[in-house]
Amino acid sequence: MTKPLKLAFIGYGEVGKLFARQFRERGAADIAAYDILFDDSAHGAAKRAEAHQANVHAAASAAAATRGADLIFSCVTADQAEPVARQARTYLAPGQFFVDVNSAAPETKRRAAAEVMAAGAHYIEAAVMAPVAPKGIATAILAGGPEAQRAAALLNPLGMDITPVAADYGRASATKLSRSIMIKGIEALIVDSARAARAWGVADDVFASLGRTFPGTDFAALADNMAERVRTHGIRRAAEMREAADMLDDLGVNSSLARAVADAQERGAAVNADRKKAAE
Repeated sequence: MTKPLKLAFIGYGEVGKLFARQFRERGAADIAAYDILFDDSAHGAAKRAEAHQANVHAAASAAAATRGADLIFSCVTADQAEPVARQARTYLAPGQFFVDVNSAAPETKRRAAAEVMAAGAHYIEAAVMAPVAPKGIATAILAGGPEAQRAAALLNPLGMDITPVAADYGRASATKLSRSIMIKGIEALIVDSARAARAWGVADDVFASLGRTFPGTDFAALADNMAERVRTHGIRRAAEMREAADMLDDLGVNSSLARAVADAQERGAAVNADRKKAAE
């Protein structure tokens, strides 16, 4: 009988919580997690209790969470992907798999890979190709690295949808972030267009005109959906777009548009924060 995998999560936010819960449902017997909010004086106790209720061990540190784990998922924000990998170098054990699902630039992933591999662990570049909420661990993921095939063989039987695309690092993240420039850019354009149209009372006319140009799309519904996505996920998406901008900089391509999209995503999230504050 195959021994159940022992899993660990560095970062227990939206992705970490969803993945951990679904892995538990698929039979993973031992799951631990660490999140910096576990140490927060105001919210740490509640965050740790949330993990315990999900049968996830809330570890006292990232090192403690990953001790003895077969596979470790790094589920932090894009700007923390490399620092987490750098710290992981000090405590990872040879042979462990470090699956970096953060939306970071190809060069960031390469530097993170070097840190992890210096500890003798296997770094898996993982690019999540869609929002995780609908499908969770079944969300399509592109993977890169010398051990990507082995990681897929371990995780796909548990319900993941990992497609190895390269034995080296960079390709998976380049695919993800090139797509993100398009998707997040469209979101920013539609949100600003709808905001201006509604302020002037011409939204129906604008949406009807767009519908004639792009038949089959309900632009009023799309604008509402995208505005909500930006309000809810704008901070994380802004960090992702700044990684996309860094990728463009590395290529010698002007990144001003990508950085403007990042700012727009951040503004949308600020609207949500203001609404929550007003409701308190």
